Amino acid sequence: MPTTRRPSTTSVSTGPRYGLARVLSKRGVCSRSQAEQWVRAGRVAMGGRVVRDPEYPTAPGQGGITVDGQPIGEAAPVYVMFNKPRGLVVSAADERGRTTVYDALAAAGLPWLGPVGRLDKASEGLLLLSNDTVWAAGITDPATHREKTYHVQVDCVPDAALLTRLGEGVIDQGERLVARRVDLLRTGEKNAWLHVVLDEGRNRHIRRLLAAHGIGVLRLVRVAIGNLALGELPKGQWRHLSAEEVRALRLA
Repeated sequence: MPTTRRPSTTSVSTGPRYGLARVLSKRGVCSRSQAEQWVRAGRVAMGGRVVRDPEYPTAPGQGGITVDGQPIGEAAPVYVMFNKPRGLVVSAADERGRTTVYDALAAAGLPWLGPVGRLDKASEGLLLLSNDTVWAAGITDPATHREKTYHVQVDCVPDAALLTRLGEGVIDQGERLVARRVDLLRTGEKNAWLHVVLDEGRNRHIRRLLAAHGIGVLRLVRVAIGNLALGELPKGQWRHLSAEEVRALRLA
């Protein structure tokens, strides 16, 4: 049975090692799932030797890694905000063939960027994308209790008592769902807009919280993450974050 020669350990640090696919994603060149596909397809080499195991132990500073023969280093960090329209899936690829945010950004000339948190298909508004995985993890870490602000159109006109109950929270599917703040923005004859602030983000958090009180969601728009507001960015458009905005989200 032939033996497998280990790749050369060019420029390897003596620190901890991680799976090769994880190291590639941490360098901001692709998502982890994409890296796994590249490795299994034989497109990735270390020290001139093809590696097909996505979990092959690799130092974060490992040199001599190539993809399709091209050297892979650290990607320059990119930070983007996108005003996500309703109907787009926040995924690099959708098994059901639905349109994704990456389809909408295909012509933008951006490098690979991962979504910083999620918005479901029916939700709209502020979505951050970046290839800086450490920065992204700091924003999405539940321990930070970073506030996210939403404007939500509902199918009723809530009274003060109902708004109070929304702020008290509910238990749904074994999870406690609560809003940090719920205010009435404006009302019509049959529906209203709510200003909702969360400091945690469970799956379909707002929709489930409102549904537990018999309230249906007509529209759900994320308008801010921390102090970063969506502002006047048109729907379907994107822009780079300023250095100050990046720094503020990191420090927060």
